[in-house]
Amino acid sequence: MSDSIVVPFRQLDTIEDPLTAILRSGARRLLAQAVEAEAEAFLSEMKGLRLPDGRERLVRHGHGPQRQVQTGIGPVAVQRVKLRDRGAGEAGERIRFTSTILPRWARRTRSLDALLPILYLRGVSMGDFQEALAALLGKDAPNLSPSVIARLRGEWEADYSRWQRRDLSAWRYVYVWADGIYLQARMEPQAECMLVLIGATPEGRKELLGFQVGVRESAQSWRELLVDLKARGLVVAPELATGDGALGFWKALDAVSPTTRHQRCTVHKTANVLDKLPKSVQPAAKSNLREVWNAPDRAAAEAAIATWLLSGSGVVDLSSRSMGHLV
Repeated sequence: MSDSIVVPFRQLDTIEDPLTAILRSGARRLLAQAVEAEAEAFLSEMKGLRLPDGRERLVRHGHGPQRQVQTGIGPVAVQRVKLRDRGAGEAGERIRFTSTILPRWARRTRSLDALLPILYLRGVSMGDFQEALAALLGKDAPNLSPSVIARLRGEWEADYSRWQRRDLSAWRYVYVWADGIYLQARMEPQAECMLVLIGATPEGRKELLGFQVGVRESAQSWRELLVDLKARGLVVAPELATGDGALGFWKALDAVSPTTRHQRCTVHKTANVLDKLPKSVQPAAKSNLREVWNAPDRAAAEAAIATWLLSGSGVVDLSSRSMGHLV
């Protein structure tokens, strides 16, 4: 017997990472254990169901074919547990077991599915996903080919279209926040302005209410967004709207929801005030503003404003014009 003297060299396009290999091996074992435990728990719940001859109605039926699921640490091999309903023909409706951990057609984890549209918006083209994620997911990562990304893009567009047409007649928002966000997505020569509305329900839950690409932050663009929401059933006007100093939103809001009260965004207002002051007095001014924002009631806020105005030079004219929309 002779020992081989051939020394394998690492290929330039491969990355050897023993730690990642260990993590994948551990993830495979833990995932298999979790899937088995989930199936056993389901069987335990259905143990009382019996066939007329006394046998258990629901039994194990092997495993599905092994498949690779793309995760944040690369592909992990998994197998789905199969259960058989032996009484489906006699009792009528078949009992089906659907794993919440490993859905039947899952090929990627939800976190990876959430990452893909972000990368697409950041400018990664459909043909570059495999190369961009090769170090993380392995060379020629499956389920990330250009055709797959193109199909996913179609699904994202369909989801967005359905969301934009959803019925809002059963919803009510007591507060709304409005802002224009400028995006430099997918290498466009000019940044687009995304008009965003976030609403708060009477229960205090914040939700994305609507958004669309506008012409800067013009009153016409904001009006189109507000009118669209109203046309889809959002007929109860919010009690209060919060936004920055851009006049377009306030003009559109008065036209569509004249009963809604206005409030300036404290974050934007603080930045605007501090920008007009020398840097030497900005820390003290920011502290004074914070006392106004955190006041427990209107009287305390107005007292904090009065104290601040008396103590600051050059701030009186700036602040007295717009404090009415802040408290």
